[in-house]
Order: sequence, then C-alpha cells, then structure tokens
Amino acid sequence: MTRLIISGAKGRMGQMLLACAQRMPEVRVTGAIDLGDDLASVIDDGDALVDFSLPDATANFAELCARRHKALVIGTTGHSDEEKTRIRRLQSEIPIVWSANYSTGVNTLFWLTRKAAEILGPGFDLEVVEMHHRRKQDAPSGTAATLAEILAAARRQQLKQVARYGRQGITGARTSEEIGVHALRGGDVVGDHTVIFAADGERVELAHKASSRETFANGALRAAVWAVAQKPGLYTMQDVLGLK
Repeated sequence: MTRLIISGAKGRMGQMLLACAQRMPEVRVTGAIDLGDDLASVIDDGDALVDFSLPDATANFAELCARRHKALVIGTTGHSDEEKTRIRRLQSEIPIVWSANYSTGVNTLFWLTRKAAEILGPGFDLEVVEMHHRRKQDAPSGTAATLAEILAAARRQQLKQVARYGRQGITGARTSEEIGVHALRGGDVVGDHTVIFAADGERVELAHKASSRETFANGALRAAVWAVAQKPGLYTMQDVLGLK
C-alpha cells in the first residue's frame, strides 16, 4: 500500500483527492495539510507527496521531499521560471511526476495533438482555446500551455517566439507561424480544451471537456502509486500511462 501526503487538502482538488483515495484500496492518506500547516511534521508518514496547493509553495515542498527521499506528484500550475528551475534541479534525487493535467482523456488529447500536428503539417493555422471556472487564478491553464508547447515542438519552434495570447485591435493578418492561445473564464466550468487546426477549405478540432474533478484526482493518485516504484527522474502523466 502506498502512503500519501496531500497538500492543498482543503481546496477543491484536495477534497476530491481525499474522497477518491478512500475508494482506492492501494493507497492510504497518512497526512493532509493546507495553508499554515507544517509539511515537515507529517512528511515521514508518507511515501509520496501529492501537491495541489499554491505555486509559490511547490519548490519548498519539493526540496523537503528530496531531503527526506519522498516521491512527488505536482498538480499545481502557475509556477515562475525560477520556481520551475528549483524543482527541475531535484530530478536526480527523487522521482517527480509533473503534469499540467492528470486526466487520462487529456493525456490522450496531448498524444493526438502531437500526431495531428505531424500529419497535417505547416499548412494549418494552430489555435488553442480553454475555458475554466471563474475562480481559476492563472491563465492560460497549464493544460493549454502544454498543448501549445506540443504544437510548437512539432513545428520545431520556440513557443515564446510564436505564441499569441488573445488578440485585440488592429492586429494585422495572422501569420502562419503563430500559435494562438485563448483563455475563457466563467461559471463553474471544470475544464474545457480545444485544439484547432484550420486551413483553407477545412478545419480539424480536437477537444476534451471535463465535467468532474474526479478524473484529475484519480489520475494524480495513480501517478503517485507509479512514482514510488520509479528511479529518480522527471516524469509526466504520459510516462505513467505508457504513451511516450
């Protein structure tokens, strides 16, 4: 049985993780912390930390996991470049699963997006559209950013050079190189993502719509069980599902 510590336990995802863990006989939650709690006081009770807290907490959590030799699953998004660098430095010490999305369906979307970009080639304009609930703090979503990164990689581009985050005013004609990324917010939408490949005379759309956070929670718990058995390294949900 895999013993888990949940950070961000009082949030929407934290509560769903706790509920889903109760239905998974292969895991047991031995610690649950939230803002103001001390991870160090419970870290040794678990085999892995599943982090769905706040982006500015993750790097410190990761460094503590490295010191205590605990696997880490990161579900938090919105990290700064500096925070990402601090976390990546630890991949030689512990297994880290770091994905923008832990849904099996979304990770299938990642795979399909890569394949579609390779098959359709440069003659299609690329756009990513996402929508989430009104309370989401970061934009675009980590999943949308990953989709854009997949598209850029397929075209051997640097995303920072070609990304267009929304459009306003007299923008001029769309260039063939740019990748549009658009964030919508409203209501209680759990998460919708659409990748659009548009050419003269035809359009291909790949979409995933989540109606419950349960799919993300189950995936993150599955990733934690998988991570505990791995060598130190930086992994994604694609590794967990065998899609790479």
